[in-house]
Amino acid sequence: MNRVKVTVIGVIAALAVNFMGVDKVQAQEFKIQGDLISSYVWRGFYQTGVSFQPTLGFGIGGFALTAWGSTDFDGTSSSDGEAAKEIDLTAAYTFGDSGLTLSVASLWWAGQGSNKYFNFKSHETAHHFEAGLAYTLPLEKFPLSIAWYTMFAGADKNEKGEQNYSSYVELNYPFSIKSVDLNATCGFLPYEAGVGVYGVPNSGFAVTNLALKATKDIKVTDKFAIPIFAQAIWNPRMEDAHLVFGITLKP
Repeated sequence: MNRVKVTVIGVIAALAVNFMGVDKVQAQEFKIQGDLISSYVWRGFYQTGVSFQPTLGFGIGGFALTAWGSTDFDGTSSSDGEAAKEIDLTAAYTFGDSGLTLSVASLWWAGQGSNKYFNFKSHETAHHFEAGLAYTLPLEKFPLSIAWYTMFAGADKNEKGEQNYSSYVELNYPFSIKSVDLNATCGFLPYEAGVGVYGVPNSGFAVTNLALKATKDIKVTDKFAIPIFAQAIWNPRMEDAHLVFGITLKP
C-alpha cells in the first residue's frame, strides 16, 4: 500500500472515530441533488460548458460523506477534446457548534475514457488529494466563513515532479434581500506554487474568484419548488468573467 493510500485512509479513519462516537439517536440524513448549469466554473477558472452535476451525500451528527460529479453536454473539456467527467469524494467532520469543519477529498477530473481510477501511484494517479479547514464566525448577523484548501498528494506536481501543495483560500458571506438569498465570495491563491493544478503561472498572491450568487425558489405547488440561481464571477488573475445560470433538482 503506497503512501497516498495510507495518508488518505488515516485521515478518513480519524474522522470515522468521531462518527462512531455519535449518539445513536441522532437522525441520519441523505442528500440527493442535481444541478443543471450553463457553464462550470471552479474557483474562478472555466472548466466546461453546459453541465449536469449530481450530488449524493450521507450525514449523521457532525460527520458527512459526499460524492459529487460533473459531466458536460458537448463532449469537450477546457483543455482537450475528450468528454469532461469529474468525480469528487469528500469526508468531512464538523466539530459541534464551534463553526470548525475538517475535510479530506479526492478530486478526479481525468475525463471520460481515461480510466485507471484506482491507480493511486504518486506519479501516475490522476487523483488530487486535498485537505480543507473551514471556519464560520459565530455571529448571527455576520456569518462570514473562511476556508483553506491544500492539495497534499496525488497529481498536483511541479515541473520537477515534486508535490506542489497548491492552495486556495475562500471567504463567503451569505445574506438575503427580500426573498432572494445572496452569497458574496472572494477566493485567492495565497502563495507561489508554480503552474500547478490551476494551469497558470502563479508568482505569488493572486485573486482568482470574485463572485456574487443569487438564489430564489420558483414555487410549482404548495409542497414543491425549484431553486434557480445566477452567479456573476470575475477572475482578476486571468482577466476573465463569467455569468452562470443554474437549476437545482432535489426531493
